[in-house]
Amino acid sequence: MYVKRRYSFLTTLKWSKWPLILGSLWALVVTALFHYTAIDVALPYQPISIIGISVAFYLGFKNNSSYDRAWEARKIWGAIVNTSRSFGVGVASFVHGPDAEKIRKELVYRHIAWLTSLRYQLRLKKEWEHGTEVPKGVYYPEVTERYIKDLGEELAPYISKAEWEDVDGSNNISTQLLTIQSQRLQELKDQGYFEDFRHMELFNIIKSLFDEQGKSERIKNFPFPRQYSSAALWVTMAFSALLPFSMLDILMKEKPLAIWLNIPVSGFIIWVFFLMEMIGDYSENPFEGSYNDVPITTIARGIEIDLREMIDDEGIPPSIKPENGFLM
Repeated sequence: MYVKRRYSFLTTLKWSKWPLILGSLWALVVTALFHYTAIDVALPYQPISIIGISVAFYLGFKNNSSYDRAWEARKIWGAIVNTSRSFGVGVASFVHGPDAEKIRKELVYRHIAWLTSLRYQLRLKKEWEHGTEVPKGVYYPEVTERYIKDLGEELAPYISKAEWEDVDGSNNISTQLLTIQSQRLQELKDQGYFEDFRHMELFNIIKSLFDEQGKSERIKNFPFPRQYSSAALWVTMAFSALLPFSMLDILMKEKPLAIWLNIPVSGFIIWVFFLMEMIGDYSENPFEGSYNDVPITTIARGIEIDLREMIDDEGIPPSIKPENGFLM
């Protein structure tokens, strides 16, 4: 997620330069064909302008839908923040008895392990996501995570080796960790660390965490409908292909050399339309680890800090700071 006031123009231009370059080159070809041959390739601008209006409305629909997906993902992780804090304060308040401090730490650490596992799971690459097209390094920090190798290393401080071996290889490690957490709460209730009412309160929190995990997985595993995404690209390309011909119809009525203005004007208009299409395209998948996604790594670190402070833990990591204006 970008956290500065706005992207610089040069950054935006570098990200979206190819539509501008290719659109200008296409306008150059059309203009040269009109100027150096006897072929009148100019098209009436009125129907092309109607197509442009239709494309703009369609891109607006697509971008609104993409934004809704991104905003829903952020609301889901906002709910995970609140529910996690409720779980932390419940553990800190409800768990009493022998080794209570150790048990509180165990429960909180397992919850952090669940957060970490869910974060890795949501950053797995899907076929419809951008994958290697996501720029790394200069503008945006590397956030791609290898689900098993890196996950096992990162969970090591939070769960035992035996517990990791139990969940390793599971189809959904996050689900298994929440299941273990629920079973552990039942054991603690049976051992008298808290009574039925408090056990049910903690169980309801686990249920809420399952709900938020499922909502996250729904957005991750169900892409923005490909018919809408594909049509947006094709109609933008069709409009861009016709635009230089219609601009000639306008410019040829001016001074003779005015037709060469077709190159920068058409190139700029094509760039604007493709820029709108690209913004929607890169907002569809809020968990892919790109520069416009929900910063779940930062959110998870904030939750970890809150929960570990609730149990007076030591060695609490610092919050994550923006890198080149981006939060992971």
